[in-house]
Amino acid sequence: MVKAIIELGEHEDRVLQVVKGKYGLKNKTDAINKIIQEYEKAVLGDFLEEKQ
Repeated sequence: MVKAIIELGEHEDRVLQVVKGKYGLKNKTDAINKIIQEYEKAVLGDFLEEKQ
């Protein structure tokens, strides 16, 4: 596991709060992980499969 300290703008923080609430997540870390998973599926899916 990698740990990171990040700085977010107010808008980005609000987006995290919405994702957290929409999916019933415990914290912002879970929300960030969810966003990354969805991005991977939507944008990187084919690209990552080609690299394997």
